[in-house]
Amino acid sequence: MSARTDKPHEVVERALDLSRADGCVVLAEEHSTANLRWAGNALTTNGVTRGRTLTVVATVDGREGTASGVVSRSAVTADDLEPLVRAAEEAARSAGPAEDAGPLVRDVPVSAEFTQGPAETSSAVFAEFAPALGEAFARARAGGRELYGFAHHEVSSTYLGTSTGLRLRHDQPNGTLEVNAKSPDRTRSAWAGRATRDFRDVDPVALDAELGVRLGWASRRVELPAGRYETLLPPTAVADLLIYQMWSSSGRDAAEGRTVFSRPGGGTRVGDRIAALPLTLRGDPREPGLESAPFVIAHSSGGDQSVFDNGLPLEATDWVRDGELAHLSTTRHGAELTGLPVRPPVGNLVLEGGDDRSLEEMVAGTRRGLLLTCLWYIREVDPATLLLTGLTRDGVYLVEDGEVTGEVNNFRFNESPVDLLGRATEAGRTGRTLPREWADWFTRAAMPPLRVPDFNMSSVSRGV
Repeated sequence: MSARTDKPHEVVERALDLSRADGCVVLAEEHSTANLRWAGNALTTNGVTRGRTLTVVATVDGREGTASGVVSRSAVTADDLEPLVRAAEEAARSAGPAEDAGPLVRDVPVSAEFTQGPAETSSAVFAEFAPALGEAFARARAGGRELYGFAHHEVSSTYLGTSTGLRLRHDQPNGTLEVNAKSPDRTRSAWAGRATRDFRDVDPVALDAELGVRLGWASRRVELPAGRYETLLPPTAVADLLIYQMWSSSGRDAAEGRTVFSRPGGGTRVGDRIAALPLTLRGDPREPGLESAPFVIAHSSGGDQSVFDNGLPLEATDWVRDGELAHLSTTRHGAELTGLPVRPPVGNLVLEGGDDRSLEEMVAGTRRGLLLTCLWYIREVDPATLLLTGLTRDGVYLVEDGEVTGEVNNFRFNESPVDLLGRATEAGRTGRTLPREWADWFTRAAMPPLRVPDFNMSSVSRGV
């Protein structure tokens, strides 16, 4: 038995058989990736990788409560398996009672494909994409610009088994495409990105055309001071901000008075109106094109996840409904503490409820304002208000009388996504987008562009 020849479900069963703990959860995750990279209108590297990670959660009952121990390792062989299980058991015995302790999940139907081999990707995923990328290189070269970027595709197969009888499996394809176009003298740069499941729905030629337009806008440079500006946020920027809001939406933390969703005097703001527009922010593991795991996969316990919830079925959840805060993310333990319903996080995020207008149509309706490309280096300043800071990147453009008239300098911003929802005056058409800042952690998002009348550009950023 080796790290790649044993079937994942057999590894799960063997680990469960080895367990001597009162409870056991085993997660076997198979990963395969394929990638392309290019620079200066030419491919530079490509490759395929494969790997396995095994996580064992042991639970041990004691007079003071149930303790848990979690150990994860990669490339586990037959000789490694028993030491891994014993390490998790020892970690549980050495730990104090787990605050989130509860009965392991049971009575969930077995996944029909649990005993089948893992799904895998390969260079074949780029069979249609690669020739189109070559055409994009030729067009860019003819247009006097250089393309840099990468395409990455990953397929992860997760096998979950527990001592309470769960046998669940989920296959997650995930692809990202990021392209930078630069002028030959490297003084102008523009970025575009896409998220995809299989690279059949991305068009590098169309991206090159979009980037060519943006480089053209940048031929005129305008210097602007810091201040508050009417700003059009594209879907990628909206996604980056609202993903951070979702990560900060723990029901327990809110009930304990530690977040922007805490009600002054006690309790949470569930039921409060937080968006000026009738917007709905939701997650759904079965959302077409954004499908994600339909059950909890937890490698550790924290504010919004618990290893004791592994395998708990996930359902479609409205986090914000028609502008009102509808739910906060809550584990079974968090629900017991707060009285909120159980609502674990879902692996995608959708904001909808705006007008059927494109970003281009919103630009045409702007008298004077800024159009962003994307945000980066986002960091939290104040959890009580969810104030974030970060930088604009790869193009901030001046809009005058419905047309883009030039590129302006980059800025540092200071804004709260919750405040932005409360001040946004227009939302456009929702579409799938790639969150640039969080692309390594969260890619399944669909967002509209937003118009904010007074986005806070707190200082000018040089050299970005």
